[in-house]
Amino acid sequence: MSKEAVLYRISENRVQCLACARRCLIGEGQIGFCGVRSVHNGKLYLDVYGKIAAAHIDPIEKKPLVHFYPGSKVFSFSTFGCNWMCMYCQNYDISQRRKNEGYEISPEDIVEMARGYDVDGITYTYNEPAIFAEFAHDTGVIARKYGLFNTMVSNGYWTEELVEYSKDFLDAVTIDFKGNGEAKFMKRYTGASGPEPIIDTIRELNKNGVHVEITDLIIPQIGDNLEAAKSLLSKLYDELGPDVPIHFLRFHPDYKLDYIPNTPVETLEKHYRLAKEIGFRFAYIGNVPGHPYESTYCPNCGNLVIGRYGFRITDWNLTEDMRCKYCGYKLPILGKLSKKAFDDRFEPVFI
Repeated sequence: MSKEAVLYRISENRVQCLACARRCLIGEGQIGFCGVRSVHNGKLYLDVYGKIAAAHIDPIEKKPLVHFYPGSKVFSFSTFGCNWMCMYCQNYDISQRRKNEGYEISPEDIVEMARGYDVDGITYTYNEPAIFAEFAHDTGVIARKYGLFNTMVSNGYWTEELVEYSKDFLDAVTIDFKGNGEAKFMKRYTGASGPEPIIDTIRELNKNGVHVEITDLIIPQIGDNLEAAKSLLSKLYDELGPDVPIHFLRFHPDYKLDYIPNTPVETLEKHYRLAKEIGFRFAYIGNVPGHPYESTYCPNCGNLVIGRYGFRITDWNLTEDMRCKYCGYKLPILGKLSKKAFDDRFEPVFI
């Protein structure tokens, strides 16, 4: 179900893809770095348009998005391919498979399936959504007509053209940094040039009213430098202010870095404290179920306002308009608590 792409232009007698910051120049009969955008007869095609590699019903907190429609359920799906080559990717069987294949399904059918499962939104995830932007766009525009929101889990290695194109449907994004955004780390372990395009993407998304949350996968031994973290967090604070949620995620051994151990919890706690010192009101630790820093605390009175265990909400101490029940402070949380937050009826779907 290959379809002509939207995000490209002709440059130097070759096609230039505009979906991600690589801006690949692709010759006739060739394929971009991602493995799923190819040139035929002088035009760029998205080879995985209408093809799904994986699908699942997820809680929104898994993305993680914790300040956006708490407790809601989303229909998540991916294609194959990626614009990065992370050596520790937990979805490497999807992201590092550069093939034109998958379960064929139209954007209309995806929305119909999502509505059938009575979810609140659709999430484009598991591999990098930028590379299948046209497929996500067409699905998202239809989803919005039926009152479904649209979110992405992304490395943020985008272009201004992609941000502009995404305004038609995108509501929220999780931007995932790696190794505290150190350029040396990124070049060696992800194949990306550095964090600058990601910062640019965050700036443009924020300007366009897209809700942004930041994750930083802290990898011990090679990507846990606190000075690098301080530099990154300072830049993010300058761009987004104190209310953007910052998540520090625990690494687990996977793919080509299966010899590196899990991130010590103490290392994550150091990053958490650093974020609070810089001025972020909402910092979190992820992939450590039961840790107190999974939860949300009122920055005014310090009381627990949203308790979490893993991806579950266990306590809710906010009013309908997201004010602390103890002191009345209004928290910057979009949407409202989903009625599905405490509903165990939702079973996962696999494709």
